[in-house]
Amino acid sequence: MSKQLNRIIVKGGVLSPGELKYICESVESLGLKTISFGSRQDILLPKKINSEKLVQFDKFQIVEADEVGVENIVSSYVCADIFPSTSWLTGDRYLYLLEQFHSKSKLKINLTDPKQRLVPLFTGHINFIASEHEDYWYLYIRLPQWKKTQLYPALIYSWDLDKIEAAIEHILQEEPETIETIFELVNDAIDTNNRTVDKPLEVPFYPFPYFEGMNKIGMDKYWLGLYWRNNKYDVSFLKEMCELCSENKIGKISITPWKSFIVKGIPRESKLIWEKFLGKRGINVRHSMLELNWHLPVAHKDALNLKKYLVSNFDQNDISTYGLTFGITDYNKTSYYFTSIVVEKNKQPEMVGSFQTRATYNLLYAKNFDPNTRHYIIHVQDVDKVELPELLMELSQLYFDQLGNEKKEEIEIEVQKETTELEVYQCQDCYTIYDEAFGDITQNIPAKIMFHKLPESYECALCEAPKTNFKKKILVK
Repeated sequence: MSKQLNRIIVKGGVLSPGELKYICESVESLGLKTISFGSRQDILLPKKINSEKLVQFDKFQIVEADEVGVENIVSSYVCADIFPSTSWLTGDRYLYLLEQFHSKSKLKINLTDPKQRLVPLFTGHINFIASEHEDYWYLYIRLPQWKKTQLYPALIYSWDLDKIEAAIEHILQEEPETIETIFELVNDAIDTNNRTVDKPLEVPFYPFPYFEGMNKIGMDKYWLGLYWRNNKYDVSFLKEMCELCSENKIGKISITPWKSFIVKGIPRESKLIWEKFLGKRGINVRHSMLELNWHLPVAHKDALNLKKYLVSNFDQNDISTYGLTFGITDYNKTSYYFTSIVVEKNKQPEMVGSFQTRATYNLLYAKNFDPNTRHYIIHVQDVDKVELPELLMELSQLYFDQLGNEKKEEIEIEVQKETTELEVYQCQDCYTIYDEAFGDITQNIPAKIMFHKLPESYECALCEAPKTNFKKKILVK
């Protein structure tokens, strides 16, 4: 069974070597030898600790095992500089943005780059996703009582992120049911520097990356990904590693949502020192992708044993799962999936007399095996554990058979779009487009308002040029 653990909030999954060392020393003083990482890039203590003893973690926010309504902010800072990224969203930019968020958040917040694959985009209640416009973000909202994620009808300015999130939390007591209600309430509550949504979010498809071992960054730096299969990280090792980070002037350590962590910026001249350090401690840095691409509930022995059973079968059959991710969950899971394939355990019926029932499972997979589609398809239902390996291998083969087809679908969509002409009006100074389909939220103009019906006082949302400066333009869509 999964159990609740004390959590240490690590904003954005980013902390300094000094902060991690402090946590390790505090953990040791409580008689603990390991820590674990959570799927929201927080740190978990392996045993429930009395409140009185947790006061020594005064530099960090502690969420006790029975405390609810306090969530960590997830970020894709861990991917900056080492995986595909939006050009303006650098590691330093993440750090500045994360500093905005000060208060305890009741909602799960995600701050992510759509061009990376390691950190899920839509698993939060408030999902800020970088746009192509520098310092502007799409906002996708799924409040706790909502069944679907909805797009906020404006791009959010980087330095308004915390204001927007705080305003949404404040209006939760009104139980808003639609994105339009939230938009109106937020606009009434605060001043913002929103920008019109001029095109839909595009999330490119990338295979799930390999995130372990020593890997090169540019000409003279390396990044190191470390993973423990049991998610129990030895604090004595972590303390030594933090000291080595300090010696190498490495400023940050990043936790991934996959129960692992990454150290970026290892100097080329120190690579051998790090390799000797890992070797002396007996650290394995080359687990196969079969091991790395699983998401399990923390401290759930049954899930861990099932993973071992399935991975062993994959290994024996020499199966490749490169690019795929797997998740194990049970019938009472309420959060959204973020893996390509989900193994879902069904609720077992009540035992009748001495008759022992066996657990059964459902298999689901994401459309195009891409979790960011947020659309899951049932492959099989109510199957026995012994049937799972073969069925998962079948899904793996299906993935490789269709790999690349999603690009063909995009091409077909583009061809279809080419037959559609779209009439818009464009500012001749800064080339901002007024699209009747979206309106202009910066000036409280709703969608479907035709350009000629705009007031004569209308100005360009970006450069404030007059309405007369706009010219009709035909876009091929």
